[in-house]
Amino acid sequence: MNAVLEQWNSLDAEAAAAVVLPCCGSRAWAAQLAARRPLTDEAALLRESSVVWLALPEQDWREAFDSHPRIGEQKAQKDATTESLRSSAQEQSVALTADEAAKVALKDSNHRYEERFGRIFIICASGRSAVEILAALEARMNNDDVKEMQEAAEQQRQITALRLKRWMEAE
Repeated sequence: MNAVLEQWNSLDAEAAAAVVLPCCGSRAWAAQLAARRPLTDEAALLRESSVVWLALPEQDWREAFDSHPRIGEQKAQKDATTESLRSSAQEQSVALTADEAAKVALKDSNHRYEERFGRIFIICASGRSAVEILAALEARMNNDDVKEMQEAAEQQRQITALRLKRWMEAE
């Protein structure tokens, strides 16, 4: 068994939830994932994370979304852990190095997205350029509310999986 998982499995439920919360930002997800312990390997952790995430109501998805900064920014809309903000910066590192025109375009498109859908744009930005993110944002502006909520939830699921993998490798 992975040493990180072994230690996590030994924690009480509240502490275990607090440890994984920066990976997602939803308190309900963190508590429910902690309740599924013991988990013996990365595959089980990722599988259970997805099962929990996909079963959550929209309000819990929105809580996770709110823990992210806008693409190209450093500060989240609501409370976010320092670890979560550090992860966001790492995931957006390619986009954050964009030229000024791309940054302005992202800021403008983010604003239009927020006006249209009432929340920030969520995308698994890891390794994506500002141009790629902008293209995805523009394409998703054509989604209806239901389809876009499902797409945002899927992007959050992917972000969470990446963060869980990094967490398991950190120790």
